[in-house]
Amino acid sequence: MHEDFLDLRFPADAHEVGPLRDRLREWLQDSGFGDDEASDLVLAVSEAVNNSVEHAYPGPARGTVEVRAHAAPDGSVQVDVTDHGRWRVPPPALTMRGRGLLLMRESVDEVEIDRSANGTTVRLRRARSPVVPAARAAPECDVRVHETSSGVVAVVRGNVPVEAGPSLRRTLTTAARGGTVPLTVDLTQVGAEQGGVDQALFQVSAALSAAGNRLAVRVR
Repeated sequence: MHEDFLDLRFPADAHEVGPLRDRLREWLQDSGFGDDEASDLVLAVSEAVNNSVEHAYPGPARGTVEVRAHAAPDGSVQVDVTDHGRWRVPPPALTMRGRGLLLMRESVDEVEIDRSANGTTVRLRRARSPVVPAARAAPECDVRVHETSSGVVAVVRGNVPVEAGPSLRRTLTTAARGGTVPLTVDLTQVGAEQGGVDQALFQVSAALSAAGNRLAVRVR
């Protein structure tokens, strides 16, 4: 029987992140999350855990990280990542820690950060999308990514129905490293179904803008 709660506690060590990702992904899929939604949440939780591992316990200090996940009746999931150290607030310039926070915000619906003298809790929330009937399912588009001297170019090929939009957004966000690298999206080879394109581009453009970059789009 699937448990509605997942409660993990482990040393603040980079070697613990891989097993955590596997355990969380398995639990999310058992909770009814699809591969794309599970990947988004796993990415956000990984970034929060990495921040705790790298910045909550500086120098020789050793501590623990706690990950508590809860599946609500409406299908949404809340994950709390807690440490008992002290984060340093990222400076205005987009450092690696700033990029981690940006990736979290782009991967889930809500991010809350509660800092206190006793530690930091990052609260992540993600809703589960309605299940699409099998008859409507369409093959995912293919995205080819390559780097240029001025940034990254992502060539999107094939159909992009509405249900493929989240997957496209995640792929483009990853290609742009959370918005920290200029991105050009080539849509000249997109098929007739394009319902998932606009929302994906809107969200990726917002991530780029937050990092001081712009999204360029090539169309027919």
